[in-house]
Amino acid sequence: MPFADAAGTRIYYETHGPKPGAAPAIVFAHGAGGNHLSWWQQVPHFRDRYTCVVFDHRGFGQSVDAAAGSGGAAFVEDLRALLDHLAIDRATLVAQSMGGWTCLNFALQYPARVERLMMCDTHGGVRSPEIDAIWREAMRDRAEPGLVHPAAGERMYREQPALHFLYQEIAALNPQRPLAETLRGLPAPIVDDVAALRVPTLFIAGEEDVVIAPRLVEIAASHVPDARFERVPEAGHSVYFERSAAFNAILDTFLAES
Repeated sequence: MPFADAAGTRIYYETHGPKPGAAPAIVFAHGAGGNHLSWWQQVPHFRDRYTCVVFDHRGFGQSVDAAAGSGGAAFVEDLRALLDHLAIDRATLVAQSMGGWTCLNFALQYPARVERLMMCDTHGGVRSPEIDAIWREAMRDRAEPGLVHPAAGERMYREQPALHFLYQEIAALNPQRPLAETLRGLPAPIVDDVAALRVPTLFIAGEEDVVIAPRLVEIAASHVPDARFERVPEAGHSVYFERSAAFNAILDTFLAES
């Protein structure tokens, strides 16, 4: 099984398509409800043209993090270690939800290694008084967990029950530990930090997202120079999973832009 050594752990990964270096690379970074399996609808679509890399963040899937491990504070350096291990100098990063913290902060620290950045249903932890106020309100109003997985959403549960079930099953493969413990130390850049970003960036959000409000994603995008924001109709927090055809088309267009 393929692992890349990182500080204090090993990061599980898979590559699909051409060997690294033989084609442009796309690295997919999953959210807190997923792992490397989450991208099962993207990899077959892109692997004929791109080297597709999927991985498990530490503390998720098959990437173990010790009880007193680094958690989210190590995500950026874990991604660097993975790219170094694969000898990938530069890649397009596709980030979902929690993965946005990883990829946005990686782009801020290592911009020369990022070809493009696609931020999906995430604001990447960007901080501002306006964003913080929206975030606090969302936390206050968040409903208790029920039959519907919040990252899948009511519409997926109702209209695509088999897909909703698969989402839950993939999430259940992650170690059962408190999410706050796993995510501790996630970096949170301020708007002045992202204002210096010079990487082509696209933010997208499902218009029915109840986890990270589309308005919050839109505000974060407004602070990144030349970034675009796009809403996806009839989709919740996991556009890539729920509306894969639309998601793949958006990414195709983004990759093709000069």
